[in-house]
Amino acid sequence: MRTVGVIVEYNPFHNGHLYHLQQAKKVTAADAVVAVMSGYFLQRGEPALVDKWTRTEMALLGGADLVLELPTVFASQPAEWFAYGAVAVLNATGVVDTLCFGSESGDLTWMQEVARTLAREPSSFRQRLQQYLKDGLSYPDAYGRTLHDYHPDIPSELAEPNNILGISYLAALHKTKSPIRPFTVRREKAGYHQRELTDHHIASATAIRRQWLESGDVNAIEPFVPPTTFLLLKDRTEKGIPPLTWESFHPMLFAKLMTATAEELSLYYNVDEGLEHRLLQQLSHSHTVNEYMTALKTKRYTWNRLQRVMTAILLGWTKADVNRSLLAGGPAYLRVLGFSDKGRLLLKQMKKTATLPIITRISKDRPSMLEWDIRASRLYNLATGWRLPFMEEFRRTPVYVRSDK
Repeated sequence: MRTVGVIVEYNPFHNGHLYHLQQAKKVTAADAVVAVMSGYFLQRGEPALVDKWTRTEMALLGGADLVLELPTVFASQPAEWFAYGAVAVLNATGVVDTLCFGSESGDLTWMQEVARTLAREPSSFRQRLQQYLKDGLSYPDAYGRTLHDYHPDIPSELAEPNNILGISYLAALHKTKSPIRPFTVRREKAGYHQRELTDHHIASATAIRRQWLESGDVNAIEPFVPPTTFLLLKDRTEKGIPPLTWESFHPMLFAKLMTATAEELSLYYNVDEGLEHRLLQQLSHSHTVNEYMTALKTKRYTWNRLQRVMTAILLGWTKADVNRSLLAGGPAYLRVLGFSDKGRLLLKQMKKTATLPIITRISKDRPSMLEWDIRASRLYNLATGWRLPFMEEFRRTPVYVRSDK
């Protein structure tokens, strides 16, 4: 069975995602789709609006056949490590032939050229990047400037978010010497950072989330998501489960910040360059998480970086826990969130081909990396007001959707 891999967040699953899945199968002539999906915390550091089990069902109803969780420690990382973890998961299945990702460019040629540079990781590249950071550039700007220095002839859209992610996927394929063949699909209409809905039926996840949160009405996003997604979101709303944002975690997060010293904060992952002092200085002036991060934000400390800092503090990641050595080792397991009938066949095949343990239900004998997923689940459930079961992570079995649904 020819199988294409996709790397996703589905926050929430919308018409653009449906288009990508359809195109991924078409351009790769795939029979089945394996999706590696973030759990409760996402690549930009923010909590998911909707829990991972509901998003898994959205994915399966939208055309995915097997959904595997990207471990939390990789899910809330900059592009390099997010991509490395996700590609490592696809590699470890032993059943994925191709990888298809969306990009603003739609052109693999120049993306591969840049990716080969990143995969080699020349010391001069890192040195130049560090110099731009010392000059006061944000990490994304410094990264883009360094890439342009190495490849001055590449298109100006290099720094577009999905191009950067795509290049990171390609670099991860090179680093891991993966046999998986890459493809890219040009993103349809909506840009990654688009904040307003249009009269088209495809909009960015950012615009969809904003409309839902600002209107307080899930009906406002109905034209921009598949009917199956809308029904799942409507059902959650009727059960009184709200879409989660950082404000949902306000009491938990502020309690940790208010009871910590600068020295204790400096131990957390991503808290560097004296940020611990700024974290304490701005705390007394802020009543919401949004106010707090707005006050913290500078050219150097971007919004996404600050969100990842908040995730690290909330989940208790210290520099001793999470570091380059841990991340370079890759994911420690394949966590199955859901499958279709085709996905069941893939799982059967993976029992022979997988190079990591396959987890369908959590047991006492589990990889230590999985503890971060469990902690994320408990805090996420607490943020819903216990509208999701406390022990859900242990009791849930993978979501099953019949292939003819």
